[in-house]
Amino acid sequence: MPQKYIEKILRAKVYDVAIETPLDYAPLLSERLGNSVFLKREDLQSVFSFKLRGAYNKMAMLDKQQRSQGVIAASAGNHAQGVALSAKRLDIKALIVMPTTTPEIKIKSVKSMGADIVLFGDSYSEAYTHANQLAKEKGLVFIHPYDDPDVIAGQGTVAMEILRQQTGELEVIFVPVGGGGLIAGIAVYTKFVRPEVKIIGVEPDDADCLNRALQAGSRVVIDQVGLFADGVAVKQVGEEPFRLAQSYVDEVITVSTDEICAAIKDIFDDTRSIAEPAGALATAGLKKYVERGQITGQTLIAIDSGANINFDRLRYVAERAQVGEHREILLAVSIPETPGSFLKFCNLLGGRSITEFNYRYFDAKMAQVFVGISSSGLESDRATLIAQLQQQGFQVTDMTANELAKEHIRYMVGGHAPRELNEIIYSIEFPERPGALLKFLTELGGRWNISLFHYRNHGAAFGKVLMGMQMPQAEQQVFEQCLHDSGFVYAEQTDNPAYRLFSGGMR
Repeated sequence: MPQKYIEKILRAKVYDVAIETPLDYAPLLSERLGNSVFLKREDLQSVFSFKLRGAYNKMAMLDKQQRSQGVIAASAGNHAQGVALSAKRLDIKALIVMPTTTPEIKIKSVKSMGADIVLFGDSYSEAYTHANQLAKEKGLVFIHPYDDPDVIAGQGTVAMEILRQQTGELEVIFVPVGGGGLIAGIAVYTKFVRPEVKIIGVEPDDADCLNRALQAGSRVVIDQVGLFADGVAVKQVGEEPFRLAQSYVDEVITVSTDEICAAIKDIFDDTRSIAEPAGALATAGLKKYVERGQITGQTLIAIDSGANINFDRLRYVAERAQVGEHREILLAVSIPETPGSFLKFCNLLGGRSITEFNYRYFDAKMAQVFVGISSSGLESDRATLIAQLQQQGFQVTDMTANELAKEHIRYMVGGHAPRELNEIIYSIEFPERPGALLKFLTELGGRWNISLFHYRNHGAAFGKVLMGMQMPQAEQQVFEQCLHDSGFVYAEQTDNPAYRLFSGGMR
């Protein structure tokens, strides 16, 4: 079986549209981690992603009859651009189904290559289902983004280049994983040529379909996937990629949103290029692997798989990068409302920089402050600081890993209600497109009173809202059914300490 894929990879017709991307040494990251770190720069392809390799190889294999039929694909961006460019080069008519949440910059890019576009659904899964229906109705050839041997072989040319570029020591190649096409191609080729090299997949911890499948021994479907790394937001790993991964992938590492943001910054510091979240996944996994095993002196390669990021998202990335690098600690601290308390608190911080300090008078006895504090970058530094503050009598709640605090509460400090409101708090995600917020509120109707509402645009495909609702306990199930029927992702947050400390009503 590997022989078949090796032949396919060696014969892959990718270089009519793709370039052999450089394997760049990352000096700053290498020095900091104590290893030789290299980045495989797939972000330098003409469509800013590796995806055109597999798309073109698949389409170049079509016979005359299939080409005359035309092709169709479902994608939120990178695969769409790969198919559109390939269709233009091969003179094939292409139809791309994209979610309605797709950023305008990606839609324009696909249109500029001559492909027709249908906007459908709020997610890739909905667009994928619709594309399959259209393929049958119109007799179009479906170009799968990852679950196809020819697509996998096209992506496998990345490994062929790496092993030609790095002939010396090489311990691990880190690969971002969505549907699994890239890691399947890289793994099967690498293990055939250099079986001693480890292949480690990297997934977001809220979209780890390959990780779960390997643990279960069969493919599983994730009910809800995180959307920050939209390029790998896949609910189920492909059938053929999973089969290959079971034999040739050594391990899968999962990383958080903060760790991805920190990796985007690392790549920028070394290359002055900006990776998309999915593009920085492998680097985030590499860092976690080194920290976890205290690895030194090895040669490690991370695939920088793409750079299709909206400019609006950079604000969010910058905010979260410091936490992901363990260089910012977020704390809720109770301080006595007495003269000199703030000074005592600040003196305990020593020479640390305060990155954020939020406070508003609320209680005559105790003040609640939300504070961001610079850190050395060591995970143990946070525990040490918290212990020092607690020893001096301060009540401390660690907010560094509290998503509600980072997404909403830090922008709402001082928003205590003047009395107990008997409200139920929800964090809600809804598709981000023109009119979406109004549609969201309209679908909820006027049945319940909204007692708290916070929304902040992060330039992502899905908007995030923190909402307080006043309703009888008996109606909570009805309200949640309304959210479910509308397709919104939600979680109750009433007992979240970030809300209780800074936005809850007086008791």
